[in-house]
Amino acid sequence: MDGDRNTLCFGISLLNTAVNFPPSLFEESCRAISEQLHCLFSCLFCPFPFESTARITKIFITHLHGDHIFGLPGLLCTLSLQSSPDASKAPVDIYGPLGLRSFLWRSLELSHSQLLFPYTVHELVPTRDQCPAEEFKDFSGLDRAEALPQGPPGRVLHLDPVEDSYLLVEDEQLVVRAFRLFHRVPSFGFVLEEKPRPGKLNVQKLKDLGVQPGPLYGRLKSGAAVVLESGATLRPEDVLEPPVPGRKICVLGDCSGPLGSAALRLCQQADLLVHEATLGDSLQDKARERGHSTPGTAARLARQCRAKRLVLTHFSQRYRAGHAEMQLLKGQAEALLDGQEVMLAEDFMTIEIPVKKGNLETS
Repeated sequence: MDGDRNTLCFGISLLNTAVNFPPSLFEESCRAISEQLHCLFSCLFCPFPFESTARITKIFITHLHGDHIFGLPGLLCTLSLQSSPDASKAPVDIYGPLGLRSFLWRSLELSHSQLLFPYTVHELVPTRDQCPAEEFKDFSGLDRAEALPQGPPGRVLHLDPVEDSYLLVEDEQLVVRAFRLFHRVPSFGFVLEEKPRPGKLNVQKLKDLGVQPGPLYGRLKSGAAVVLESGATLRPEDVLEPPVPGRKICVLGDCSGPLGSAALRLCQQADLLVHEATLGDSLQDKARERGHSTPGTAARLARQCRAKRLVLTHFSQRYRAGHAEMQLLKGQAEALLDGQEVMLAEDFMTIEIPVKKGNLETS
């Protein structure tokens, strides 16, 4: 990615934070904002309302319930209307559970929808313990009997048995992983994380060694050792402060909780943890029965992973913005976090995460 990492915009915009209630928005979605990736997590119930849809490069689907996928073909058609034919245009990458490729291809074929840009579908193979046994459906053989000659390309991603997660995207600056959640159908959570940035150069130490500002500074900053005029070798760790951790956003969509240890590990010290809280703590049994969470469920995970900020979303229709019941949900989570403020997601809410201290070089 081109550009200055120190000015990289990093955050989310929250859309339709209520369950199955799309007055003008859509079901429990959040868009990660960055200079490198414009991502949409969990999609979608009705037409995308943003003018910036053309900047979306990656879409992440949490699970295959209709209110999270029915809007996807329409979104792609909207993106197409905002595009011009360009054979060199990079494809929009779509990640989601096994079966998503067939759903999307058939939806576009049956509706005679032709896109002006390429797209790829990368399918995550779930494990059988991600939902009740009677709800699990094996889509591995879907469409095997008939070829999909014009179907979208993409990878089939299996659970890494060592990491207990799925590596989706990785480059020099960012990494996106998925981990397993339990719901009525297999569901996934996602972690979007910047890689650590090099620490500040100790400029005074360099000057004391006789190294003046110039190309050697850049080589040391990039991690390369340099040979001084004296013949001595100067290593980056000799003059660099410790690396600065990158920013991290974690998104847990529909679930009654994570499976395995990956969520706790990957979400450690998250700058932002977005977690569904469909029902209040007094309805915990009903929430669990339906594969959903409560504020207490979200807060306990946030406390375990030491998340810096918790945002509750995906509220039942019984809770309306501005009503006392919403503040009750907020209070239930805060009670488990020693008074740490919890945010209630609101439609069009945007949360930006500032660059962490220590990664701006000074002289």
